[in-house]
Amino acid sequence: MNSILVRVLFKSGRCLYVLTNAAILCKIIVQSGDAMNDVREISEVLKSMPVIEGAGVHLKRAFGNMHMHRLDPFLLLDDFHSNNPEEYQKGFPWHPHRGIETITYVLSGRVEHGDSIGNSGIISSGDVQWMTAGSGIVHQEMPAGDPNGLIWGFQLWANLPASQKMMDPRYRDITSGEIPEIRTDSGVRIKIICGSFGGVKGPVSDIVIDPEYMDVTMPPETEFTHFVTPGHTVFAYIIDGSGQFDKSRESVLERENVVIFGDGGEVTVTSGSEGVRFLLIVGKPIGEPIAWYGPIVMNTNEELRVAFEEYEQGTFLKHK
Repeated sequence: MNSILVRVLFKSGRCLYVLTNAAILCKIIVQSGDAMNDVREISEVLKSMPVIEGAGVHLKRAFGNMHMHRLDPFLLLDDFHSNNPEEYQKGFPWHPHRGIETITYVLSGRVEHGDSIGNSGIISSGDVQWMTAGSGIVHQEMPAGDPNGLIWGFQLWANLPASQKMMDPRYRDITSGEIPEIRTDSGVRIKIICGSFGGVKGPVSDIVIDPEYMDVTMPPETEFTHFVTPGHTVFAYIIDGSGQFDKSRESVLERENVVIFGDGGEVTVTSGSEGVRFLLIVGKPIGEPIAWYGPIVMNTNEELRVAFEEYEQGTFLKHK
């Protein structure tokens, strides 16, 4: 996969003009209006916390059900990172999901997947698994380390609106070679899983919450700016290094912190002396009631009761 170099030529009114190394001139429309021109400030910072899930997997929970209304439509982000096989090898045996999407992104090692609609496979370093549980799916995820025993990746849960909670489940593996990587003049590298940057789109599309998911790596003391839709939820999860995540530049934030942004049309990050790497995630809020227990997320407690009752009775799976 060839990296794509994007050079910002100039900005004129609502138009940002960029040139790629393929000699393609792109015009990006920058939204206007007070909120649309504002750089987003930090609303809140969360520190990831250790938890044990599945059959005994040690991981860091960046956020979960205590924060779901602040991060709508996102429900949970887990950082699984260990070089001790005893902390992850028992994995996540067969379990159900309904009403959500799970997005798994692997940096090191691999995760083997199998599910009730016949999918099976392995995602490894740089790959993504995007699974829409919809009306119901039963699956397993079994991690394994790289040759040095290291497993490192992330799982994000995204909610589905009531109108889509009982949609047919679907599954997609995205290999690292399918994910475009942009490199700017200042050396910032952006891997685009979904959404777009500099006129380049990621491979995942047709998702109801209009998400953006990017892996951004910045060299020391550089600046990165990304235009986002006002009113959408935006957060960053710092993977490595440190940086300042708003224009005030009053505080430096380090790895394993979640940065929740306030509203506005632009996110600006300045890297520290050792550089910074982070996930940047954006989504359209759903604004509906949430009833959540374990692996199932619905809108009412009655819908939760029905889901677990169907699982016990063997009528949980609705797809053919």
